[in-house]
Amino acid sequence: MTVTLITGANKGIGFETAKQLLALGHAVYIGARDIERGEKAAATLGARFVQLDVTDDASVISALATINSVEGRLDVLVHNAGILGNGVTDGPTALRAFNTNAVGIVRVTEAALPLLRKSSNPTVVTVSSSAGSFWAVTNPDRPEFNLPLALYSASKSAATMLTVQYAKSQPGIKFNAVEPGTTATDMTAAFGIGRSPEESARVVARFATLEADGPTGTFQDENGEVPW
Repeated sequence: MTVTLITGANKGIGFETAKQLLALGHAVYIGARDIERGEKAAATLGARFVQLDVTDDASVISALATINSVEGRLDVLVHNAGILGNGVTDGPTALRAFNTNAVGIVRVTEAALPLLRKSSNPTVVTVSSSAGSFWAVTNPDRPEFNLPLALYSASKSAATMLTVQYAKSQPGIKFNAVEPGTTATDMTAAFGIGRSPEESARVVARFATLEADGPTGTFQDENGEVPW
């Protein structure tokens, strides 16, 4: 059975990705900062729960230690936790956005690497965004051109770069970043845009189920590689 951890999976794309991977037979761990919400989501899906706050080193280490003690390995890691970091653009807001969207990837990946190395097909998927693509935000024909989310865009650009760099430094593990598509979630409710999380989760699930010879070091959406 494939052992999978999804961060920020108590709702939205993470929740729907968990549902789809469970249907494929994965043993899914829902990582969530809020214990009550995380346990409720896990119970709803029939998944497992670990308290995991990507901005807290102790929380991350404890979550991976729990998975290690129960499973002895980790096959798939999905970096899904993220925040918009919108509103006031200032130092504290920037630190929160980057701490969650970029530094959180480093925390969780570093804690997970020993478990991933025990897998026969280790795979890491970063839910990134084309809002972090220079090509997209400078193209007037793209919706990202008018998206007023400087901190989110910058932190997602960092998330994609971290994923590519991990792919280079960890050749035995597949690392890919994905653009799941504009999605209607709690995070994007103020913009009134997007498709269902279920639809967007399909591309995440697809990259979470790559064969051993699948791609690594890429940034893709459902149609293929995304310029960035």
